[in-house]
Parts: sequence; structure tokens; C-alpha cells
Amino acid sequence: MEKIIVKSGAKLQGTIRAHGSKNSVLPLISASILASRNQVAISNVPTGLEDVATITQLLQALGIRVAVKDDVVTIQAEKFDSTEAPYELVCKMRASVTVLGPLLARKKYARVPLPGGCAIGSRPIDQHLKGLEALGAEFTIGHGYVEGFVPDQLRGNNVYLDIPSVGATQNILMAATLAKGVTNIVNAACEPEIQDLAHFLNQMGARIEGAGTPFITIEGVDFLRGTEYAVIPDRIEVGTYMIAAAITKGDVFIEHAKSKHLTSLIVKMREMGVTVLECENGIHVSGTEELKPVDIKTLPYPGFPTDLQSPMMVLQLAANGTSMATETVFEDRFMHVEEFRRMGANIKINGQTAMIEGGHSLSGTQVMATDLRAGAALVLAGLIADGVTEVSELRHIDRGYIDLVGQLKSLGAKIDRSNKETNPFFQKESLPQ
Repeated sequence: MEKIIVKSGAKLQGTIRAHGSKNSVLPLISASILASRNQVAISNVPTGLEDVATITQLLQALGIRVAVKDDVVTIQAEKFDSTEAPYELVCKMRASVTVLGPLLARKKYARVPLPGGCAIGSRPIDQHLKGLEALGAEFTIGHGYVEGFVPDQLRGNNVYLDIPSVGATQNILMAATLAKGVTNIVNAACEPEIQDLAHFLNQMGARIEGAGTPFITIEGVDFLRGTEYAVIPDRIEVGTYMIAAAITKGDVFIEHAKSKHLTSLIVKMREMGVTVLECENGIHVSGTEELKPVDIKTLPYPGFPTDLQSPMMVLQLAANGTSMATETVFEDRFMHVEEFRRMGANIKINGQTAMIEGGHSLSGTQVMATDLRAGAALVLAGLIADGVTEVSELRHIDRGYIDLVGQLKSLGAKIDRSNKETNPFFQKESLPQ
């Protein structure tokens, strides 16, 4: 079993570059299904991620031609036959459900398994289906699949989302680009990834206004064409490295990071005493000798991102005093707390709120990643825990981070990735001193 082995004591210093956003590129690749003329070329793609490989394989399974070279994914979707997404791919990743809207818009039929992904709570697709039904699609659900078809054609309509679901907004937005007439999405998600998708679709010939606000208007067009497009930087990856710099009292510059996408994190880090400089080409983070406690509450964008709740908890553990973390987005996103407790953390949970007693030393031990962001958080905890920390279940981390170990090591972290079962000479003491 592969593990990430971390030893504390290093102040992270240096420069790293932000990769393209995983949460943005997945729906962009799905949206390429809509291009019935010319090919799509998406650059700044984190092609080394498991999720990117999964979504490209899914398109190939539909009969769409996909080529990957370096950080560019080229997609030719002018002609393809299949409209059924394979279970073995969709079960790996929730974002696979974003092919539903494009398939219905292009082919008037889709059969997609109910999606998988991280086990962080119930994430139903009822808002997706509600919105697509308002556009004229009809659905049946059974035997683990959702089957949709369009009896006539998709038609624009007013869609009100009960919650500002990112996935539902994306699916409805994509389908509405080829619907006849005007669609208004009310209570739409406002995330940067929604804005990125809208910019991409507009570049393909769509007519979308209001992305980034709760009210999006889409005027349907007859067809979309291929284009060239560069993905925005990954704000969650950037936030993870910002926190890594702060907990180690380091000094790190993250190139190409967009501070406007991380305002809520920057505000909280500054409240804790961390110096965060918003530069033209990135973000500069300098740690402080004494961190102040701070409370956070996860909310839809522009609120504090749920994907940074577990990494932020490490920063709260490093602060002197009591902090609170309230999770309002996913009900099961405190599973990492038990792993932190194994490291000696003093955390009490009451409903959806965790009370974190910071300022106490953590102890390195064997821990397990329970989901993608929790895995990264445990690695961060290892950077400040006494002794050696071993993090297993790396498949979660590999879904969202390009070479997390290499990036941290380039900043001076004492970290390695090892398969102990196949390396009998591995010793904890062999880590950089």
C-alpha cells in the first residue's frame, strides 16, 4: 500500500505554480459534447489527475475523439453514436453527471448511472432533473440509472433552484444553450467555475449573461462550435498551499493564483495574523509566529468553500485558542476529525459545528484519507506534527492534486511517497533531515 510519509520541522519557502482547476475543467470537457462543428482545444488542464482521465475516458466511451498532449485536451465531438455513460467510469466521480445536460441537448436521449465520488454526505441530483424537466426533458430512474429523453426539443423556461447547486447550474446552463428560446436560472450557483463554464460556452457561440450572479440568462442558439480555451487556476489547490505556508511559518509565492477567487480564505487568514499579499501574477503568503483563533462557516460561493474546511482545520489547530468550524454544505464532512484525533487533536463536534482547541502539539501516526480534501489536510497536519505521519488511501488525494508530494518537497517539506510493502529498505529515518 502506498503512503505519503511526512516529517515536521520545515518552514516552507519558495515558489510554485498553480495548476488548472479540476472542478472547472471537468464540466468544460463535458460541455465539449455540445460542439457539433469544429474541435475544442482546452489548455492548462491538470492532465495528471485521476478525475481528468476518467472524464476523458467517458467521452471516448461515447464515441467522441479525445487526444491528450501535455496540458492540452483536444475533443472532436462533431459525430458520435453512444448516449450511455458506462457505470465503471461514472461510479468513480460525481462530476460525470455533467454529461447529462449536453447529451440531452445534442442527442435528445441519455442514460447515465447515478454518480459516485467522495463519501461526504448525500448529494442528490434532484435539482439537476428539476431544471432539465423545466426545459422539456422527461426522466425515469431505476436500477441505479437515470434515463432521460426529449420528446420534442428543449425549450427555454424559468428555472428556480431550491439551493444554489453548482452541478445543477452547470447541467442546466449547458442544456439551455441549445434550447429554443430564453432560459432564466434563478438562485444559480456563483462559483468561479460557473463563470469559467459560461465564458467557455460563450466562446463556442452561446449567449449567456449573468454568470457569477444568482440570476443567469441563456438565449438558445442553433449550434455551438469548437474553440480554444485555457482553464482558470485551481483555487482549492492554491488554498491548500496557502495554508501549508501559514502553518509552517513559511514564505511561499503561488504563481498564477487568482486572489479574487479566494477572498473568504484570505480574510480569515489575515484575521489569524498571516500576511497575504495579493499580487498581479499570484499570491504571496508569509506565516506568523503566533496564530490567532478564528471561526469559519462553509457557505456557497462567495462564502468560505467547503472544500477548504478540512485543510483550514489544520490552521485552526495550530492557532492558540478555541476556533469553530461550521459545515453547512455537506452533512458528513467531519470524518477527518477522527483521524485528527488520532494525532492528538482536541476537537469536539456538536451537530454541524466542530470546536477546535488549538495550540496543542500534534503527534505523528498512521492516518487514512477519508476523502479528497481530508487527505490533503492530513498531509498538512503531518507538516507540523511531532515525529512521522503516514497517510494512506492516496487514491483520494490523487483525484484532486497534481504531485502534492513533489510540490511540497520543492518548498522544503520533509515528505516522500513510498510503497513499504515493495521496499523492505524503507526506514522512517531515511526522510530528509
